[in-house]
Amino acid sequence: MKIASINVNGIREAVERGFLDWLADQDADVVCVQNLKAKSFELDDSILYPEGYEGYFLDAEQDGFSGVGLYCRKIPKAIMYGLGFEQCDNEGRFLQADYDRFSIATFLMPEGDDPAIKQTFMTQYLEYLNKMARKRREYIICGTWHIAHKTLDLANWTDNQTTPGFKPEERAWMDQVFGPTGFIDTFREVNRDANQYTWWPRLDQEVSRSRQEGWRLDYQIVGPNFRRNVKDAWIDTDATFSEFAPLIVEYDLEL
Repeated sequence: MKIASINVNGIREAVERGFLDWLADQDADVVCVQNLKAKSFELDDSILYPEGYEGYFLDAEQDGFSGVGLYCRKIPKAIMYGLGFEQCDNEGRFLQADYDRFSIATFLMPEGDDPAIKQTFMTQYLEYLNKMARKRREYIICGTWHIAHKTLDLANWTDNQTTPGFKPEERAWMDQVFGPTGFIDTFREVNRDANQYTWWPRLDQEVSRSRQEGWRLDYQIVGPNFRRNVKDAWIDTDATFSEFAPLIVEYDLEL
């Protein structure tokens, strides 16, 4: 099973830059998208239902803001919209597809321009993750967490220790997710290399991403029972329809 996750940073702009062509070439079972910045009812059918996929979306109430989606080759048994707390649901930040053996979710964390808002969200979200970890069902949660967990996960980390996305309290929160809560960072299960980034500030499309200072802000996480099912993971830095790069993981699992 192949799952791709990408922060499109505006779905219509990403389509203009080649997102649908990229999607058609992936042969992915599920593609999780974040930061649509559009209402789903405003989108063309070519975006809502690309060939071979069923699209599911959760819009933010605010126009031109947030929103997440799932493109699924196999129709899920059920779709869960939101997590039940206002900040998440009104801002369109979590959407989950349930299959027989496990669930796949697309997720978008607040960026952190307002630290108090982000901290409140993290507190509520961690409570939910702890509940998920206690269930018998397995989860694969994909998306932009807007936190670089380790110094390995961003360039020039020494100058960014007070920058949103790498603050000590944010990294400590990720320690909880990957520690006591028990989730696994699938990418780092199979790839420990440096210079592995999914976002580049002030991206210059004319300059190779390998020459720009990046951050790894995107994750696919699973519970400990799926650790052995992670077969491969990579970042598609050749996809340039967004300031974010797709994170792709292959699992020894079937939908």
